[in-house]
Amino acid sequence: MSDLPRKAVTRTAKLAALPLGFAGRATWGLGKRIVGESAEIVGQQLQQRTAEQLFKVLGELKGGAMKFGQALSVFESALPEEVAGPYRAALTKLQEAAPPMPTRTVHSVLAERLGEDWQELFLEFEDKPAAAASIGQVHRGVWQDGREVAVKVQYPGAGEALLSDLNQLSRFARLLGPLVPGMDIKPLITELKDRVSEELDYDLEAQAQRTHAEVFDDDPDIVVPDVVHQCEQVLITEWIDGIPMSEIISNGTQEQRDRAGQLLAHFLFSGPARTGLLHADPHPGNFRLLPGGPRGEDDWRLGVLDFGTVDRLPGGLPEPIGEALRMTLDGEAEAVYEMLCAEGFVKESIELAPDAVLEYLLPIIEPARVDAFTFTRGWMRSQAARIGDPRSPAYQLAKQLNLPPAYLLIHRVTLSTIGVLCQLGATVRLRDELEEWLVGFVAEGAAEVEEGEEADEDVYETEGTAAEA
Repeated sequence: MSDLPRKAVTRTAKLAALPLGFAGRATWGLGKRIVGESAEIVGQQLQQRTAEQLFKVLGELKGGAMKFGQALSVFESALPEEVAGPYRAALTKLQEAAPPMPTRTVHSVLAERLGEDWQELFLEFEDKPAAAASIGQVHRGVWQDGREVAVKVQYPGAGEALLSDLNQLSRFARLLGPLVPGMDIKPLITELKDRVSEELDYDLEAQAQRTHAEVFDDDPDIVVPDVVHQCEQVLITEWIDGIPMSEIISNGTQEQRDRAGQLLAHFLFSGPARTGLLHADPHPGNFRLLPGGPRGEDDWRLGVLDFGTVDRLPGGLPEPIGEALRMTLDGEAEAVYEMLCAEGFVKESIELAPDAVLEYLLPIIEPARVDAFTFTRGWMRSQAARIGDPRSPAYQLAKQLNLPPAYLLIHRVTLSTIGVLCQLGATVRLRDELEEWLVGFVAEGAAEVEEGEEADEDVYETEGTAAEA
């Protein structure tokens, strides 16, 4: 499979074949059981075959199907281990690779958008793509001024394909739901559809990337490549090397995992506060570990790619998030419940017990209760099972909660980032990031006391120096 299938009939047929394939494999599994193979072995084989077909189709279709697969892949940590194993390899493939677009198509787009003499703009241009994603692929080159660049070329017909795929996938939302227990797939697909026009607009992406590159220019921890040139269907940025986050997840050292996790949390919470934008596509394919952090060449920095999907938050993350977190940690059930009602998380027609809401929230925000928290697949699975089990009080309460539109993308990004942290198995000082960047997390009085104490220390040091003199 080398070109982007654009005809709706072709793409629909591929997606429509998925549930038929699932049913066929179930029949195959029953046949294996009849001839005497164990349920456990047959179950594992069935899961592996299902995963292989699902993600082969998603990867080949690219467009919305692959975008959905990438969004889903970060929640792999929530799957029970006996199910997660067969899916893990197939999911990871979506994060870094997809079948490439033919060279002739790439050249055609570049000629149309950069001019017939487009090759004169580059000292070098590699026809073989360095990476392929959901709506475009990246080629490595050397710009006319000698800078190494990443040339992102959008697939022709990507917009039509994206919407077609997501519309079709929404019909199968119930079927796909069991892939991640406790998660409603349909709102995820709806939200991805809402972002289609933005992600196809490379001008908006270039603006967001320039803003991040400027703000993080001198940051010792975060690296954002600057935009070199941009036009319709083509985005050229500085090239950065580094170890893909997916490789760190697969076989990184514990030191690399912890550092990557800390940097990811730092970027998640500092980004909106510093740029007014939230990077809203935190799957591992969009991050790299680069050597040369604040403590020297043996330290690491985080390279951040792909700003096609962002949430615009001029004041940073909403203050009610920080306030609700702080009050939950302090056990203020009534105050938390009042805020959730005011922000629309509890509809007017619904009445819940504040203590039950607090009990529901506390396990979820456990990482913020301690100085350092180790994110694990086991912890993620326990949360998914607690919320996804129809017999549990948490499930019954969750069904009555509402997610206001203004918080939808923030919720998905936070959940996705936690999924990546669990895949990394990283120990992260999350509370430090919340205290520094999340408005409302530290009570105003406490913040003033801290500032006052710092001022007193400065005065003491000044007086001490004067006395010594």
